Amino acid sequence: MTAQQKVWFITGCSTGFGRALAQEVLAAGHKAVVTARNVAQVKDLVEGNDQALALPLDVTDAAQVREAVEAAVEYFGGIDVLVNNAGIGYFAAVEEATDDEIRRIFDINVFGLSDLIRAVLPGMRARRSGTIVNFSSIGGLRAFPAVGYYAATKFAVEGLTDALRQEVAPLGITTLLVEPGPFRTDWAGRSANETLPGREIADYADTVGAARAGFRADTGKEPGDPRAAARAIITALAADAHPQRLPLGAPAYSMAIEQLESMLAEIRANEALTKSADFDAPAA
Repeated sequence: MTAQQKVWFITGCSTGFGRALAQEVLAAGHKAVVTARNVAQVKDLVEGNDQALALPLDVTDAAQVREAVEAAVEYFGGIDVLVNNAGIGYFAAVEEATDDEIRRIFDINVFGLSDLIRAVLPGMRARRSGTIVNFSSIGGLRAFPAVGYYAATKFAVEGLTDALRQEVAPLGITTLLVEPGPFRTDWAGRSANETLPGREIADYADTVGAARAGFRADTGKEPGDPRAAARAIITALAADAHPQRLPLGAPAYSMAIEQLESMLAEIRANEALTKSADFDAPAA
């Protein structure tokens, strides 16, 4: 991706990363399709600017996904960068979670993302160019108590994106996984479920309960700046060969290194046992 003007299609622009990215993309001279479930919340981003288009989009509505992509292509002629940012958090122990909430977070964080990818890929394939940016999380590399299902959705995004990268690279299309740490995006506030009255299990008070309270208490105090994150993403994509994954914020960097080094050490420590599972392998 060069510094030339691009058309960005960004989901979840009412607040947080989506809003910040829309602002920075437009400030950098690009065109932007800004979407939100309530389109009135993003009207201020497009007023008086023919380089921006606001569209209503609930990523769990497959018909609306197709309509939004078609409207963007009709208005701008194509989509160069898809940013799958829309997502929610969910706080519960694995055992405490409800069926409806589990399915809801996967519908938004995984299946909505997948629907958008499949909607934009035909146009990108036809032009043999394009970039798909999928928001994962540091929680897509390591999980924490109280956010197991959130982490599960982000691990799914990581796997899907890794496979997608290999499939579309020969077609001139690239991907980027964004892995933020703690940012002031209201992720632990408005976008997440409330606590679970009547469902909180006392045995998890010291793990899940403490973690859940910590996430809530830190809302609005996180070190990450969404506007700075947006600028980092734009800078990354402007490189001749941009990274495949981009942890964002110092905490994400530290946690990613710690997790990967720990995994590598454990795998190496069990090398003999691992290899003993092959046919004709010596016993561990």
